Amino acid sequence: MISLKKYLDMDPNEPPKKDVAKDAGDATKAANASKKDAKKQSSKTPGLGDLSTVVLESYRSALLAMGESGAHACPAVGSDLQQKLAGLESGLGETLTSAIVSETETHVEESLLRWGESTAEYLKTKTNEVKELLVVLASTAESIGEHDQRYADRFKAFTAQLKAIGDLETLSQVRSSLIQCAAELKSCVDQMAQASQRSVSHLKTEVTAYETKLKVAEEVAAKDSLTGLVNRRKAEERIEWRIEQKQMFCVAILDLERFKQVNDTYGHPAGDNLLQQFSQELRSNSRSNDIVGRWGGDEFIIILDCDLSAANTQVARVKKWALGEYTLEMDPSKKQVKLKVDASVGVTQFQPGQSLKDLIASADSDMYRVKALARGQGA
Repeated sequence: MISLKKYLDMDPNEPPKKDVAKDAGDATKAANASKKDAKKQSSKTPGLGDLSTVVLESYRSALLAMGESGAHACPAVGSDLQQKLAGLESGLGETLTSAIVSETETHVEESLLRWGESTAEYLKTKTNEVKELLVVLASTAESIGEHDQRYADRFKAFTAQLKAIGDLETLSQVRSSLIQCAAELKSCVDQMAQASQRSVSHLKTEVTAYETKLKVAEEVAAKDSLTGLVNRRKAEERIEWRIEQKQMFCVAILDLERFKQVNDTYGHPAGDNLLQQFSQELRSNSRSNDIVGRWGGDEFIIILDCDLSAANTQVARVKKWALGEYTLEMDPSKKQVKLKVDASVGVTQFQPGQSLKDLIASADSDMYRVKALARGQGA
């Protein structure tokens, strides 16, 4: 874990300590090089204040990168980690103290620990499901093998009886033995057919049941655990498919305004409840063929199969009905709090030759343009 506390505790007037050269020859060379480049290095070497700023920015970037990596590594449980680390990163502002850094590091460690435990439990569950499926298939294959072996033994017995018929002296005995063997053979074949039919029917039932389980598991893996919307990984898959098909479509990115204040003022459970309510409104006010997902934290995405003009019309409709006043119920007091929800929305149309990264960057750029315009107007 990167630590900033030692930089905050250092005396700004005390220069950083350097290692003493172990070898006298090396020390002489270092001194000569220092004399030659003294002027040049003095203009480039950052002061302690600059170094603290660089370390702080690196630390904040590392938090965001860890959150994004967690969301990609296990989308089913990674969105919450990404949101929490993003919240901690935003709390590392210009006014920074050792206490804030220590508290942040504690929260980061706790968040990573919870994410690791949740991921391990999730993967363990999926592993057990696959193991169960393999056990059923192996059991069925073993059962069929046993049936085949049993009937093979019976056929050997029939062959021995037919060979023994050649030793019978009278035609009546031969005829009687043949009729008996034919009846037994027909009975054996009928039993084989029935047993095979039952085995195939049982196998079909088992496969159908596990196909249903796998389908449900796929649907769960494609959804955000908090909101039930399509998660980021699935949204990226849908966009990549449209790019490959060279299909006309648009992407809208929605960023909730001042959402961090909700978490800071009312707590994360209230923030989660607001995200759930907003997600339901966003889905219900979108068209049935639009793909609505949670992009991460307080950002959402809509994939629209239409041109930019139609997409802007649909986004305006969504903003009209999904934004506005929401009511949160505060546990355990059951006190209700009314909040006004607003969002900055960026919309862009896919252009031939664009990659997924380029398309999202274009939508983000439009969203930040809208956000800056709203702040300039005092919104």
